[in-house]
Amino acid sequence: MERTITLGTRGSPLALAQARSVASALEAAQGWASGTIVIRPIRTSGDRIQGSLAEVGGKALWTKELDRALLDRDTDLSVHSMKDVESERPVSLVIAAMLERADVRDRLIGAGSIDGLKQGALVATSSPRRAAQLLSLRPDLKIEPIRGNVQTRLDKIARGEADATMLAAAGLDRLGIEAGSPVPVEAMLPAPGQAAIGIECRSEDEAMRALLEAIDHRATHRAVAIERAFTRALGGTCHSPVAALAEAAPEGVRLRAEILSADGSERIGDELMVEEEGEAEALARALLGRASAATRALFGG
Repeated sequence: MERTITLGTRGSPLALAQARSVASALEAAQGWASGTIVIRPIRTSGDRIQGSLAEVGGKALWTKELDRALLDRDTDLSVHSMKDVESERPVSLVIAAMLERADVRDRLIGAGSIDGLKQGALVATSSPRRAAQLLSLRPDLKIEPIRGNVQTRLDKIARGEADATMLAAAGLDRLGIEAGSPVPVEAMLPAPGQAAIGIECRSEDEAMRALLEAIDHRATHRAVAIERAFTRALGGTCHSPVAALAEAAPEGVRLRAEILSADGSERIGDELMVEEEGEAEALARALLGRASAATRALFGG
């Protein structure tokens, strides 16, 4: 390599850990010296704004500054947590690779299980999906928003500002934090794209796309693409409680998915074996067809 490659990322401890894993993987795959890829932290709108993500602009708050740096050629690559990437992306950019997916489960911080939460416990989460799933299982729970990085959220629970919170197991593992109790996916399906790290480049950059093929975990990429197709077909926003998990199986890809009302009183899910994204889109339409008008409204219906 005669030049360095600049990798754009958010500046949180978790984002930087993910960026380092991408840089190391690509350097190893290409036989490059350590440091060939330079990590450039970029502060996004989502890092600056303290309000609810759903109220102030949605998932684009995590990506638009990274997109601008990439399109302006200030960076060559961007690293994303795929659950934070909006389902519609600019045609000038492409998610060219994904690392192998980690633990897809959520972890409950503050109790050993959802059943173990005290009656009327206050659970801090800004995720409409987690809030709706929790209320579906435990209607007595109280939900309040929470923002901040992983350690900030853990500190709030330690100070007793809420009884519990939920965090992605993959993020905790990447930070080396042993905390919380894993929640089975049978109880709480994860967000589409959860635990997957995506690497994006300019669509026209054929050379970079070819380099990234070496670290693309195809099974993860295919599964997440199916989950994102399901989400796109729903037409949802950050207000929309939606969960999906696609996993490789001998006969194809097993897709489990659900949509919920905001208060969890309506929970509509299904699973099927799929071969292509169109089948995931059809499942999304089928679930919307079974939902009440109030729940469909959460998805633009």
